[in-house]
Amino acid sequence: MSTAQAAPSEGRIAQAWAVLAEVPDPEVPAISVCDLGIVREVQIAADGALEVVLTPTYSGCPATEVIEQSVLAAVDAAGLGPARAVTRRHPAWTTDWISEDGRRKLLAYGIAPPGACAAPPANSSAVVRWLGRGGEPVVACPRCASPRTERLSAFGSTACKALYRCLACREPFEHFKPI
Repeated sequence: MSTAQAAPSEGRIAQAWAVLAEVPDPEVPAISVCDLGIVREVQIAADGALEVVLTPTYSGCPATEVIEQSVLAAVDAAGLGPARAVTRRHPAWTTDWISEDGRRKLLAYGIAPPGACAAPPANSSAVVRWLGRGGEPVVACPRCASPRTERLSAFGSTACKALYRCLACREPFEHFKPI
């Protein structure tokens, strides 16, 4: 492909990324689907359609269809179509894909962002990691930054968040679980 042919495609892809960076996650509207790491790739397909590759936060996420519709609507409104969304579940989404800016936005929104996930050993073929009840990481309060917090429930408003309470300021908050 010549440089003249590649440039319009690269511009269209760059425009699509800029548009998608403004599409909010339906469950946590303070963060975009790009900052959350759900948008994995934007490419031009052989038929000229813009393909937006999405990886849901987990396979049963109830917001997956809404995210797909929002992404396609934003691309269409920007005049970048035709477009289609492609779901890719492998490799599975991880909270490590949340951008640093996204982590700051979660904190400002009142949700404690996740810590980094521990990578499995290099010689391991296991895809499931079991965590014991003890030794849970300290989750600092997003409001007052106190490390004196307690988990009230393993699940918050969505399956990917846990409900906590700060023992210093007494405010409840959610923590985005590292997965």
